[in-house]
Amino acid sequence: MKRILAGFAICLALVLIYRSWEWTGKAKAEVESESALIASQIEQVSKLVVTEGHFAEVFSYADSRELFGPFFTADKRALVVVNARATVSYDLSAMTYRLDSVTRTLYIEEIPEPEIRIDPDIEYYDVSADYFNPFEAEDYNRVKSKVIASIEEKIENSTLKSNARNRLLSELAEFYVLTRSLGWTLVYKDQKLESLPSRDLLLE
Repeated sequence: MKRILAGFAICLALVLIYRSWEWTGKAKAEVESESALIASQIEQVSKLVVTEGHFAEVFSYADSRELFGPFFTADKRALVVVNARATVSYDLSAMTYRLDSVTRTLYIEEIPEPEIRIDPDIEYYDVSADYFNPFEAEDYNRVKSKVIASIEEKIENSTLKSNARNRLLSELAEFYVLTRSLGWTLVYKDQKLESLPSRDLLLE
């Protein structure tokens, strides 16, 4: 009788051990599957998020060079017409993140700074220049520098940057929705996100 009971106990123990091992294996496989799904989602949205704007400007360029004192000058001037394409972008392929499968947490560690690109199309009209003060490469460089500075100021006073942040938020929202649906936690800058990430958090 004792042998029968001992045998039964051993069989029960083996069954429990097998069940435990089977459950652990399934849980581990499930977590690995979730990790792969999140990594795949990040890979899919790891693209260049771009907001584009167009700016136009007209201004006069003038330069004078003294000849034999202030009474004689050589002048040059031009009417400059600018049409510029400006983009604000976030290269999410440069985003750094970490997946912790033990705690089921996605850590977004760093989002790259926005990149601003300005492509100006500059045309010159009514160009006049003195023989002793001709248009040179330096003049064109000055005009381009002035144009870039002016467009940068216009971008700061426009909604281009805020629109780019809004598009970035829509990409990050996909991470939040996915992690929540899988029972994972999303952490950004050591802050656990209980709701969709805010613009204020991105500006910190």
